[in-house]
Amino acid sequence: MREGEGLAEALEACLSDWSQRTGITVEVWALPSADVPSRTAQGVLTAMREALANVESHSGAGAVSIAVTAGSGGLRMTVSDHGQGFDTTKAARGIARMRAAFAELGGTLTVSSVRGEGTTVTGVVPRRG
Repeated sequence: MREGEGLAEALEACLSDWSQRTGITVEVWALPSADVPSRTAQGVLTAMREALANVESHSGAGAVSIAVTAGSGGLRMTVSDHGQGFDTTKAARGIARMRAAFAELGGTLTVSSVRGEGTTVTGVVPRRG
């Protein structure tokens, strides 16, 4: 993230660059309109880059759908594709890195995948009081 740039702008740049480089279509469902603390924004960007790398390397999907929202309950990131899916019990380092990025923020990350139908990664960071 560049100085003075919000999470939504950083995500837009990341997603645009990635889509142009890979040829995979990005459908943006939502981006945060509220300010997000810098530490949280960095963690979300780290996880997003890892999720996109997994889509590119493993899914075979032609499109990925993204939603990142921030509200009174906290922040939620969802990355979903209709690629080949995988056995989540055999998840590799990429999933571990995403989980670690959210854990460092006090959040959680879940991965749901069905062979032949795709994968959805959801990360949640609760709002701190």
